Amino acid sequence: MTDHEKPLSYKDAGVDIDAGDALVDRIKPMVRSTRRPGADGTIGGFGGAFDLKAAGFDDPVLVSGTDGVGTKLKVAIETGKLDTVGIDLVAMCVNDVLAQGAEPLFFLDYFATGRLDVDGAAAVVSGIAEGCRQAGCALIGGETAEMPGMYADGEFDLAGFVVGAVERDAILPQRDAMSAGDVLIGLESSGPHSNGYSLIRKIVDRSGLGFEAPSPFGDGTLGETLLAPTTIYVEAVKPVLGDILGLAHITGGGLTDNVPRMLPSGLQAAFDFDAWERPAVFRWLQETGGVEEAEMRRAFNCGIGLVLCVKPEAVMDVLAKLEASRSGAGIPAHVIGELRAA
Repeated sequence: MTDHEKPLSYKDAGVDIDAGDALVDRIKPMVRSTRRPGADGTIGGFGGAFDLKAAGFDDPVLVSGTDGVGTKLKVAIETGKLDTVGIDLVAMCVNDVLAQGAEPLFFLDYFATGRLDVDGAAAVVSGIAEGCRQAGCALIGGETAEMPGMYADGEFDLAGFVVGAVERDAILPQRDAMSAGDVLIGLESSGPHSNGYSLIRKIVDRSGLGFEAPSPFGDGTLGETLLAPTTIYVEAVKPVLGDILGLAHITGGGLTDNVPRMLPSGLQAAFDFDAWERPAVFRWLQETGGVEEAEMRRAFNCGIGLVLCVKPEAVMDVLAKLEASRSGAGIPAHVIGELRAA
């Protein structure tokens, strides 16, 4: 029998069903660890179910979001450190629905690769499960797609999908209640989060350093410090959701482009960029890449990952609640500006 006449299997075409089954078995305990009221923490069916009544909502509005990790994945793949990009994936999604005042309820992921590496995929899912635990949402399902010829060897892509809920009368932003003089409070970021990595990788190339080199701005290697996971703000912000008028997740576009998304026409944000200390990673990126300040403020979060809008009389109370939550979340906050007439 010639090779041309030999019976073909799916595995001959590059898809290993047994590897996919092995991955599902490996991640089942991770999924169970994300159980919460409304979700039982099991996978394996054709869809994931969530019980809104069991989650305690009276008149909920569902809020959904989807995102990825972008070219930060390239850094993870090149360094072989795959256990934190899943946190980034969850963070980019849950922080977005939090901006509408919504509590994230459940999460699904999409993992696509050319050839399934069970150990690598399990490391990624371990990060997704950790992100879900931090956000208090259940990992109720996902999809692993093995597609030979679509990705180079060792490469993969990630996407995430979250659904949250908010009581109808608590939806953010409350633009009608905003006025000039309202105060902007910024919560610190852990670094670049998951934005600007196409520029970051060009700056690393210009520096002549490899990802395995000692980091010029932190402990560990350059790759490890650039892979610091995106901060998940859910638990820190929950205590103050009833005190704020608006919330902006600072992603691509930085403070200058994201804060206006929560504001009504006629108002603009005035920032005090000296109100917080810019983390060393941003100073290194700016100096090494020769990046102009205006570009820094649009490409990166520059140390502030979330912005709250509050009435002046609520500032001290909100800051006190955020400080009290630091025992669990550990996220410092600063007054970084105010609203002014446009």
